[in-house]
Amino acid sequence: MITEFIVTSGEQPKRLDVFLVNREREISRSALQRLIELGRIRINDQVVRPSQKIKPGDKITMDVPKPEPLALKGEAIPLEILFEDDHLLVLNKPAGIVVHPAPGNWSGTLVNALLHHFQTSGGSVSTIGGKERPGLVHRLDKETSGVMVIAKTDQAHRYLAGQFKHHTITRVYEALIWGAPKKGHGLITLAIGRDTRERKKFSARTTRPKESITEYQVDHRFGKIAAHVLLHPRTGRTHQLRVHLNSLGHPILGDLTYGGRKVCGIEGFDIKRVMLHARTLGFQHPTTGTVHEYTSPFPHDFDEVMRSLDRMTQQLADRNT
Repeated sequence: MITEFIVTSGEQPKRLDVFLVNREREISRSALQRLIELGRIRINDQVVRPSQKIKPGDKITMDVPKPEPLALKGEAIPLEILFEDDHLLVLNKPAGIVVHPAPGNWSGTLVNALLHHFQTSGGSVSTIGGKERPGLVHRLDKETSGVMVIAKTDQAHRYLAGQFKHHTITRVYEALIWGAPKKGHGLITLAIGRDTRERKKFSARTTRPKESITEYQVDHRFGKIAAHVLLHPRTGRTHQLRVHLNSLGHPILGDLTYGGRKVCGIEGFDIKRVMLHARTLGFQHPTTGTVHEYTSPFPHDFDEVMRSLDRMTQQLADRNT
């Protein structure tokens, strides 16, 4: 697909690849650089380098090839299925598995596991998400564990998607966070979007803020070291819980992206993933209308960190007595 546009008068001179990465949100900087080097992105009809500086009045032409559909294959990856019928499937996603294929993760994903399951069980899967995201009504980050629902028919997909859109889904997450909030309960109302400086992050520093609301409740404090919190997202923005907790000054333990290295290890104990778990998911069944709710207890690694925090808290208490 070929598109053309003129650099506006208020634009400051900068590298072509830097300029485009902030304009073309769906294309990575490395992919843009390859397109420039292949001559598919030009300035004033001239082949240029990624480092070429743009200036007001420049005509940029982009010839971005349409991506070829992926030939996804099923893979025999174990699934912990909590419920399944002819319309939907509910599962407990482990931490460390990517939900759908993307650059750098073309195999070993939850979608690959689901395709194998449906191929061997004779079941169907919704086609609304396309070949890359069959049946996916929602998603969890790679490092987040917990309950997910998968649509097996297009009708179920539309019905469930409508519930997510109108926020009638029941969702409860739990997280281990850095430090302990003074308030035991609160509401975070911070509009967020893709960060203007770091495109892989989300924050309030954005040109397209979207309303984002999270209710939190402190379930247990580990002294002043950390806390176990329950989270009730009222909206479903990308990285919402991670960004909102970081905005309080209490990033999630193990979250290098938003909390930095300090939250990835406490008192010599390494925290190897984001301590976030989708504990409960409730929805109305698309055909029967009955309410289904599924809860998954936090996994072993979550429990291991909590026990380590308990020991640290007790050791600190002993030192102060």
